[in-house]
Amino acid sequence: MTNKEYADFAAQLLSSKKATDIMIIDIAEKSGFADYFIIATGNTDRQVNSMADDVEDALAEKDLLVKSIEGKNVSGWILMDFGDIIVNLFTPEMRDKYNIEKIWADCPVEHIGD
Repeated sequence: MTNKEYADFAAQLLSSKKATDIMIIDIAEKSGFADYFIIATGNTDRQVNSMADDVEDALAEKDLLVKSIEGKNVSGWILMDFGDIIVNLFTPEMRDKYNIEKIWADCPVEHIGD
């Protein structure tokens, strides 16, 4: 699979898990550390943690292993580093607080679901 296919797969999985406001941001031209950011919102810390577990498991089945995970359990923001794909899962409050998509506003964005 290509990095874009992995990103699409993860975003579709998040959509099936009832994540909202899902975005795939193509940061390849602006970043030296990754090609894609995936940003999604879950309603609660519990849902965000469940989504993180599901993404980790599903991508591992596709031979893409997570390199590190930050913020698990009750932070409201989980960052999952898969190398060229970074998955950011937020509660609504944390997504509003950090608004990281604004940093990448000049990059191509694909909205999934909703």
